[in-house]
Amino acid sequence: MKTFKLHFLPLLLVAVGATCTWNVQAQDFKAGYVSIQRITTESTPAKTAQNKLEQEFSKRQKEINDLQGTLKTFSDKFERDNPTMSESQRNARQREGAEMTRDLQRRQREFQEDLNSRRNEELQQVLDRANKAVKQVADAEKYDVVLQEVVYVNPKHDITDKVLKLLNK
Repeated sequence: MKTFKLHFLPLLLVAVGATCTWNVQAQDFKAGYVSIQRITTESTPAKTAQNKLEQEFSKRQKEINDLQGTLKTFSDKFERDNPTMSESQRNARQREGAEMTRDLQRRQREFQEDLNSRRNEELQQVLDRANKAVKQVADAEKYDVVLQEVVYVNPKHDITDKVLKLLNK
């Protein structure tokens, strides 16, 4: 029986040694967290991109708003004049209103598609710069991993402020 126990002693020592090594390695592991939502709303590049988009699309947004006003005025006038119009006048005005509505919807759809496309382009540029800043912070402070999407993070691991500071330079 004693020889049986002695054969397992080396395995036991290896297991204990591996556990000790894991604990030492785990203590050296450094993780960080970055809030992409904060980066895309609070950083100077994100705010610059937002202002650029607003300037780029403000004229088209005004045109759509004006067209909505025109359609509303047309609709109100149609409702007012409807009782006194002939059937052919009513049909012609309804077709005109339907055409205006289709034009407005087409313009709104095109506007939204163009805006989304440009927003995605600008956002990608911000994220590329943010990723470079995250890498700089991670290299400088020797992080092993930096996470973006998590369920919970202890605030002591949040490096978002450091990344924002670097981005805002």
